[in-house]
Amino acid sequence: MPSHVYLHVPFCRMKCSYCDFYSVTDLASARIEAVITGMEAELTQWSSNGLAGVVETVYFGGGTPTVITGGLVRLVRSALEHFPVRAGAEVTVEANPDSVSVQLIDALAAAGVTRVSVGVQSFNSTELAVLGRVHTVDEAKAACSAVHATGLELSIDLMCGIPGQAAASWVETLEQALRSGADHISVYPLTLEPGTALDVAVSTGLVQEPDPDIAAEQMMIAEEVFAAAGIPRYEIANYARPGHESRHNLAYWTGRPYVGIGPAAHGMLDIETARHTGMVHGPGPNVGRVRYGNPADIDEWLLGRATEIELLTRSEVLREDVMLGLRLVRGVPHGAVVAADLVDVLISLEESGLVERILNSGLPVVEEGVVPSMRWRTTRRGWLLGNEVFERVWTGE
Repeated sequence: MPSHVYLHVPFCRMKCSYCDFYSVTDLASARIEAVITGMEAELTQWSSNGLAGVVETVYFGGGTPTVITGGLVRLVRSALEHFPVRAGAEVTVEANPDSVSVQLIDALAAAGVTRVSVGVQSFNSTELAVLGRVHTVDEAKAACSAVHATGLELSIDLMCGIPGQAAASWVETLEQALRSGADHISVYPLTLEPGTALDVAVSTGLVQEPDPDIAAEQMMIAEEVFAAAGIPRYEIANYARPGHESRHNLAYWTGRPYVGIGPAAHGMLDIETARHTGMVHGPGPNVGRVRYGNPADIDEWLLGRATEIELLTRSEVLREDVMLGLRLVRGVPHGAVVAADLVDVLISLEESGLVERILNSGLPVVEEGVVPSMRWRTTRRGWLLGNEVFERVWTGE
């Protein structure tokens, strides 16, 4: 049994202007009930397939899971009842401030939730309006307080590079994030996704185009502010007090198999598990990993339409593990780079100032030759130009 489970709750009160994740705003009770029942059927299917093992993290994303209130509590209970869950497992629920209440947080905690990730994005009302967020600044503060008061781990999401976002406003958002009591904070630069409302607004001149240079400056400011407060960056966009890193997301970045449940959910399995569950039948011996995606349509998913399958060769698995590992501040072991046949690629990236060799102590490698405990990580420039690094690693060029 993969140790990590993701459940996609595809409901939102309203679509944010920048979002291209699959969700619907049809909150009719019958629609919600149909999806919950379908997800419970998937849970049953996975729990009855005879796989050994225990679950270490469960993550409810979306969409906006908290918008279905009591239905979410039911889903949490159902997931934790279906699987053998390790004591001390991390159980995360994503939440939007407008759908958070003390009563709901208490109920989620009683059901087994240990961690709540609140989509704040900004503590500035003008910036929230640009993003099409339906919550207010006061609601964001209240949601964080409700989670913190219940004793659950609090994570918050912030967004930089918002059109019109001034430096002073960004610093105030960062300081308010620290005042919220969050032990984990994510900072994402705003990107224009084709077909979103924000993309249309920018293309018609109603909103200025996000400036990647400003976003990069704001990411550097965030790193400095949070590090000074004892919340260092541990991944490209994530910061945490030591011991409060997201275990679920770390599983993604270290190539751990995970189950995806619900419409538009994605999962990744090793080839043996994929064969056992009937996800694939007899692929060639060179296949090492199977990725799948459920239909991004509730009706198609309810009808049991075929999932989207991607087979990765063993060499692609090795390259992917290095690529994802370079997202982490700790980087990747030299042995993994050798196994993936990427030494020359990383040397080229090193010459470009995008990656560097370090010892396990965190010190740069100065002497010549290969040190057994050597690791590779991105430099600060490589962090800000991560897409260039990842593309070079994935293509092996």
